[in-house]
Amino acid sequence: MSHKVAVVEDNPDNRMLVQALLEDQYELSEYETGVEAVEGLPDNVPEVILLDISLPEMDGTEVLAWLKTRDDLRDVPVIALTAHAMAGDREKYLSMGFDDYVTKPIIDEDVLIDAIEGCLNAAS
Repeated sequence: MSHKVAVVEDNPDNRMLVQALLEDQYELSEYETGVEAVEGLPDNVPEVILLDISLPEMDGTEVLAWLKTRDDLRDVPVIALTAHAMAGDREKYLSMGFDDYVTKPIIDEDVLIDAIEGCLNAAS
């Protein structure tokens, strides 16, 4: 059975890319906004969440904070997806409670898959 991965990403091109990279290996659920994710995730709990930082209305850090308040979701590993790749960002996001950090644009699919597999292995 394939693992369930939720993708929270407002950019349709990025969502399509992630889908193309992952759909053969994982069962994907997609959310366009943080608000959609908050509404949908409790009914479809994934094993890993790919969470864009720059989302409209409710950004990735706010979604992460919400996830951590939920008994059913707080232990789901969350990978930050961000185009903000400045020095120190990785440490900043990991210290906020993200489990891993992948920069966009995703050029090397292995980086993304390794991050997902790392989270799945750590959780099992």
